[in-house]
Amino acid sequence: MKYFSLIPVIAIGGLLLWAGQDFPKWGDVESPASKSPVSSHFIANTGVDTEVPNMVTAVLADYRGFDTMFETVVVFIAGMAVIAILRGSSVGRPRRKDHEVEAEPDLIVTNTVRLIVPVLQIFAFYVLAHGHVSPGGGFQGGVVMGASFILIALSWDLEKAMSRFPIERCLFVAAMGIVLYGGIGLLSMMLGGEFLDYAELEKILPVSREMARYHAMLGVEIGVGFTVASIMFVLYANLASEGRLKQGL
Repeated sequence: MKYFSLIPVIAIGGLLLWAGQDFPKWGDVESPASKSPVSSHFIANTGVDTEVPNMVTAVLADYRGFDTMFETVVVFIAGMAVIAILRGSSVGRPRRKDHEVEAEPDLIVTNTVRLIVPVLQIFAFYVLAHGHVSPGGGFQGGVVMGASFILIALSWDLEKAMSRFPIERCLFVAAMGIVLYGGIGLLSMMLGGEFLDYAELEKILPVSREMARYHAMLGVEIGVGFTVASIMFVLYANLASEGRLKQGL
């Protein structure tokens, strides 16, 4: 049966490779994306409107803030769906043992990870906070933070990682990330603007309209980081333990 599954994989892979020949060359100024009036508008106005040097972050968190907010909601829903499916399917079903290995955590691995994890988590905060001026942002910082807890689980065991970041706390932090994102949008409405109209925050912040958008974007990026980091670890914990949240890989 597994050989038959190669047929659609090869067919779709070949189709993608064939279609990829129509893509413009990297950095081609004559490509449709580069010549689009929308791209020209962003290039000309992003720095003026938002005071954010990183155009990608400005577009994601400001110009298309609705889309990014619902992307974060989709991440949260995905985590809830995995929990519901695995928790329900594990009830009354014996746990598979063929992939388990009885072994004590390796001393070299655990001590190396003990040194690496703080650096990873500091770097995650750096990527999150500097997403306005350099490559990074909430999604990237959240992934690095979530990976640090997964690394703990792989080096010791799932219980060790969950003692640092319990699943209940993960779900709370994930929900708070969405609340923070949406709350900034609602606050903009309460101040007389539209939902996610960050410029209205100048009425309560001692900054210009442009800098108000800058600081609000940092707030929503923090919300995204909370949700992504938490759901990433929740997904690993449930998939690795088949929904039981014990032992794991």
